[in-house]
Amino acid sequence: MTETEWERFTALELWTHLQRGHISPVELTQFVVERAELANRELGAFAALTPDAALARARHVQDHQPRTAILWGLPLADKDLTARAGTPIAWGSRAFPGTISERSDAIVDVLDRAGAVSIGKTATPEFGLYGYTEPFGRPPARNPWDPSLGAGGSSGGAAAAVAARVLPFAPASDGGGSIRIPAAACGLVGLKPSRGRVPSGSALDGLAGLAVKGPIARTVTDVALLFDAMLDRRNGRLQHPFSVGAPGFDDGDYLGVANRGEGRFTLGLLTNSPWDDDTEISVSPEARAAVDAALAQFTAIGHAVEDVTLDHGNVYPAAFRTIWQVSAAMLPVDGDTIGLLEPVTQELVARGRRISARTLAETLSLLATFERRVIEQFDRFDAVITPTLALTPRRIGWHDVADPDRNFTQQVQYSPFTSFVNAAGLPAITLPVYETQEGLPMGVQLIGRPGGEDVLLSIGAQLERRLHWQYRRPSVS
Repeated sequence: MTETEWERFTALELWTHLQRGHISPVELTQFVVERAELANRELGAFAALTPDAALARARHVQDHQPRTAILWGLPLADKDLTARAGTPIAWGSRAFPGTISERSDAIVDVLDRAGAVSIGKTATPEFGLYGYTEPFGRPPARNPWDPSLGAGGSSGGAAAAVAARVLPFAPASDGGGSIRIPAAACGLVGLKPSRGRVPSGSALDGLAGLAVKGPIARTVTDVALLFDAMLDRRNGRLQHPFSVGAPGFDDGDYLGVANRGEGRFTLGLLTNSPWDDDTEISVSPEARAAVDAALAQFTAIGHAVEDVTLDHGNVYPAAFRTIWQVSAAMLPVDGDTIGLLEPVTQELVARGRRISARTLAETLSLLATFERRVIEQFDRFDAVITPTLALTPRRIGWHDVADPDRNFTQQVQYSPFTSFVNAAGLPAITLPVYETQEGLPMGVQLIGRPGGEDVLLSIGAQLERRLHWQYRRPSVS
C-alpha cells in the first residue's frame, strides 16, 4: 500500500487492511507522521508532533496488543488540552510552553487500550475557550477547503487534520460547540455525546456539566467506530466513574447502527435560538440552504418534520456568559503568568474572579431549569434540526482578539445553535450536507434525546448514503 492509497481509505477500511496484513501499524504510522509534518506547514493543525513516541507506540501495538482491539494500529492525535505522559502540553497558551505531562488523562488510557497510535497534539485555542483556533504565538489552524479561512474551534486542529486526510479521525472535546463548529467548518461529521455518556469525558465533573469528549471523522461509520472505542467497554460493561450517566443504546454497538442506518423518525425544525432576544442573529443564505438540502432528503426518506419554537425564557445568554467567565477564572494562572495570556483571556480571568459564589450558584440553578425546559419541549421529537453554523467559515483574523464583549458576540453570531445543547446535556451531530457556490462546506446539526446517539448516527448514515460527502476532497489534502 502506498501513501497515496491509504489517504483514500476511511478509518474502518484502514482497520480492515491492518487486520489483513496489507499494511502494518508501524508502516502506517510512518506514512501518517511524514504526511503530518508536510501538512502542518500549510495548515497549523498540530501543536506538537511526536514521531519517535508514535513509532515506539506503533511497535508496541504491533507486537503486544491483540489485533481484535477496536482501534488496532489506527493513527490519531490528542487535543492539546489532553495530557499524555511524557509528551508536551501547552493548552494552546504561550503561558505554558513545552510543559511535559507527568501522567495521562483518562481518555488517553482508554484510546491506548483500544489499540490507537497517537502521533502528537492537535492545535486548540487558549485553554479551549474560543470557537476559533488562532492561538497567539502559534500558527492558526487553517481550513483545508480554503487556507485563508479558519478551521473553527476549539478542536480546530483536529478538524483540519482529518479534513486534509492526514488523520482518519480524531478525538475532540466540546463545551459549547468545540466539536461541531470545526467539523462543520471543515466539511466533517462531528458527534457531541450526551452528558455522562463517555466515562472518561462525561462533563459530570466539570463546571455546569458542559464539556464532553467525542469524535470527529469524515464518515458517520468512522465517528461511530471512535465513539464505540471512547465508551471503554470491558467485559461488555462501561467503566463509569460516576453514579449517574446518560441512558444509552441497549445494544451498545454504535458502529452497527451507523452501518445499518435504519429507521423512520419524527424530526423538529427549530425556528429560533436562545440568543435571539439578546444578540443580533442573522442566519446566512448558505446556512438556510444547508437546512433546506437536509429537509429535502428527510422528506424523500420518509421522516416526518414539523416546526418547533423553543420557549427559553431568555435566561440562557446571561447564564452562559457567567459560566464562560468563571471557567476562565479557574485557570491555573496567577501573578506574572496572567500577563502571558491573550488579552481576551486576561479580561475573562479578571471578570470571572469577581463573580461571587452566590451568583455562580444562582446561575447553575438557572441552567438546571433551562435544561429541563429544553428536554421537555424537544421530547416529542427523535431529533431536532438546526444549522450548525449561522455563517460560512470565517476568515482568519475575523474575531476581535482584544475586546472580550465583541469577541463573545462574534462567536454567538457564528454558532448560535451549539452551546445551549451543552447546557441541556443533549447529544448532537453535525453532518456536512451542503457546499456553497464557492465550494465551502456547510453543515446541519441534529440534536437528540438524552442517550440518543444511536438515532443521530442512524439518520446521519441515511443522509451520507444519499449525499456521498465522504468523497469530497478539499484543496489542501
